[in-house]
Amino acid sequence: MSSHSYALGQALDSMPSRKRECVLTTRAVNRALIARQRLLRRDTSSALDAIEHLVGMQSQAPNPPYIGLWTRLEQFRHDDLSTLMLDRKAVRIALMRSTIHLVSADDCRRLRPLLQPVIERDFNSAYTKLLAGLDPSEVTTAGRELVEERPRTFSELGASLQARWPDRDRQALSQAVRTFVPLVQVPPRGLWGQSGQSLHTSAEAWLGQSLAQSPDPGELFLRYLAAFGPASVRDAQAWSGYTGLQAVADRLRPELVTFRDEQGRELFDLPEAPRPDPATPVPVRFLPEFDNILLSHADRTRIISAEHRARVFTNNGIIRGTVLIDGFVGATWKISRASGAATLTVDLFADTSESNREAIVDEGERLLRFAAEEATSTSVQFAPDA
Repeated sequence: MSSHSYALGQALDSMPSRKRECVLTTRAVNRALIARQRLLRRDTSSALDAIEHLVGMQSQAPNPPYIGLWTRLEQFRHDDLSTLMLDRKAVRIALMRSTIHLVSADDCRRLRPLLQPVIERDFNSAYTKLLAGLDPSEVTTAGRELVEERPRTFSELGASLQARWPDRDRQALSQAVRTFVPLVQVPPRGLWGQSGQSLHTSAEAWLGQSLAQSPDPGELFLRYLAAFGPASVRDAQAWSGYTGLQAVADRLRPELVTFRDEQGRELFDLPEAPRPDPATPVPVRFLPEFDNILLSHADRTRIISAEHRARVFTNNGIIRGTVLIDGFVGATWKISRASGAATLTVDLFADTSESNREAIVDEGERLLRFAAEEATSTSVQFAPDA
């Protein structure tokens, strides 16, 4: 068990059974989320501790976790994360919502078995018919042997498997291995400033350890609350893809506190988790593409308004980098490069105060020093009409 999980368990053991219920406004829920996501003030913890506290970071693109840690931690450097991956203390693997997440090695071992039904459900909805009549265990065994012989791309894996089952779909075969073998992406994929194909091997081979046996979904729910609460059961299920959490929440209810949001929905929370005053000021923060803070609730209005979602979530599945203004998504951002220069462009959703603009420029310049350190010149600009 990680030190984080142990400490959380110890804290819960010492909590009296009690229940409190009142209405939390959207701003109150927002401030609680901002504090737990370490966005109220930059934290002094290590990158590994932050990754564990956040229960992983969505990482379908390699660079966003670096920016996500930079915006949350003091003096974070690129090598702080790259070294964790090279030392096999952090890995990239399909977990929540069957998407690639950056997690600690310990969480890889603990969470992957727990989320197996989520990953199987995703596979079954797309590929089951293509492999009808084929014994999944045979494909799994053959695929494990191939990726443990040497890391392989999904294309290579599918081609090798299709040589054995020539009448079967190549992609379906490789995805069956992804589903039933816990595959991690190995470096240099995921290292800042480096490129490489997505090569996969088994988590057991990479980490030299077996996965956890009989993991407890209660721990998943408690850790979710610590990083994303107060939250409803539907919120937790939207974040994880894991169904059936109502029974888990009901089992843990004596150790939790409950609230209602402004729509009357029940919110669960850890008794001693931070819930700042709704009037607490929040500094401007730049969030990377695909940041989990935007993806981890059924009701996302605690962080982004319904009218602004279409400007962040694109039709092709990209989730743009965003700027938090007063704790809520108020702009998108992107960095463009040309002839050695790097330009950060901020597209505001609405007019904002001059002090906010100055804070955006100041924080944007910090981001450029981190994300475009090789640039010969840098600038921050606002999109036209912003």
